[in-house]
Parts: sequence; structure tokens; C-alpha cells
Amino acid sequence: MLMRTFEGCNEPLPVLLDTSTGECRFSSVPGDGEGAENEDAAGVWELASDGLVLALADGMGGGPEGGEAAALAMACLDERLRDRKSGNPLRTPILDAFEAANEALCAGGKGSGTTLVVVEVAAGSFRTYHAGDSGALVVGQRGRVHHQTMPHSPTGYAVAAGVLEPDQVHDHEDRHYLSNCLGSVDLRIEVGPKRALSARDTILLASDGVLDNMRREDLIEAIRRGPLEVAGTKIVEATQAAMEGRGPVAGHADDATLLLYRPGAGS
Repeated sequence: MLMRTFEGCNEPLPVLLDTSTGECRFSSVPGDGEGAENEDAAGVWELASDGLVLALADGMGGGPEGGEAAALAMACLDERLRDRKSGNPLRTPILDAFEAANEALCAGGKGSGTTLVVVEVAAGSFRTYHAGDSGALVVGQRGRVHHQTMPHSPTGYAVAAGVLEPDQVHDHEDRHYLSNCLGSVDLRIEVGPKRALSARDTILLASDGVLDNMRREDLIEAIRRGPLEVAGTKIVEATQAAMEGRGPVAGHADDATLLLYRPGAGS
């Protein structure tokens, strides 16, 4: 099993991650600038020839405790994936990792928590798992959205219900509130449907530092085609511009982390 995890990074230029099934890029910048604490974490696992797992967590709790919560989610996922027998479904170890991390955070008594979004890719298909407002977006080359996760937040539910337009979230007074996360006794894990993944589709995993600082149409346009290195660079530059008040939406300073994946033609 090939594995790589990232915690507390400052990687504004998209890092290439080697996988045999396609191209993967990672980038993460702290919301308060170089030298600040970054509470996001991410991981990529290639499981022999039967699957790829992408994960991203956004820690909460302030200072090192938020970062530790996000890192714990990655560690639990790593442990469960390593214990999995080759050929067994990925669903069980992924859900077990959510539960294990949640139990550890609740038992720790520090009041810290983390979001977690996971995407499994196997046999020409994908499935999402998430808790919180870190999200996944899967887009075709022509910009068609094949799947997107719903943020577990008051504004996310309002958009899903048609009460709010997506672009109204960026300056909404309740945009920072979460309704679900790891570190809560009421944790709810949302599991998406299994969907087909073509060679020209792009998967984006992102923390709310990206999602809240870019319009959805701009994200889609950035990732739908062209090199992933260019897409990742555009997203980082756009989120940083928004945080500095130079973007088309009302930006706010937050750690911004992304994973981009595009399968190869033969995967």
C-alpha cells in the first residue's frame, strides 16, 4: 500500500503525488499567512490494484488542538486501511475510521473536532463519505457536475432546500456554523451513491477555506479541463485573493486545502 499524508502544511504550489491510476495534486496554505498554524490535513492511499482513497480534514478547536484532531482522522483512516484485506470493500474501513476518530475526540475531552471528507475510487467508480463542511466535487470535462457533497451547516441545508442561492452563502452571517462534525456525540456520516468515473472527470476535495472563498462556477471552470497543476494554482491564487478582499466574493481568512485527482485513460 502506498500512502502519503499532509498535516499543517504551507504548500501553495500543487504537489504531484504519484499514483498508478491517475494524476493527483495537493496544496494547502494557512489562512493567516506563512508561519501561521494550519489546522487542515489530507491523505492519499493507493491500495495495491483495487482502490484509491482520498481524504481531507479541517480541524477545529483553535491552535494545535484543531490540527491534532485533523491528524487523528488521517491516522485512524490509515490504520483501518492497513488492516483491510485486499479485495474487501472499502466502505467498512472508511466508516470504521470515522467512528474511531469520533470516539477518540469525544473521549479526549478537549472540545476539539474536525470535518472529514473521503472519496474512494475503484473499478471505474467513486463514492463519497463526509461529515462537516469540507466537501467533494466531481466534474466532467465539459463542466457537468456529476456529484457534490452538501455542507453539514445551516447555510448548506438552506441551499439544498432552495431557500438560499449558492452565492448568497459567501457573505451570510451563519456561514461559519457547523451542524455535524467528528468530535460530536451526534456524529452523522453521509455516504454518497456509487457513481461512474470517466478518464476525463476531475475529483476535487476541499476545505471550507476554498469552498467559501470561491464561487462554484469558478471552481468548476478551474478544474474541468487542462493540467491539474494549473487548476490547483488557480484555486490557491483565487482563495488568497478573496481573503485579501480582491475576489468576486466576500472572502474570509481560513486554512485552504485541496486535493485534485484525475484518472488515467486505462484506469
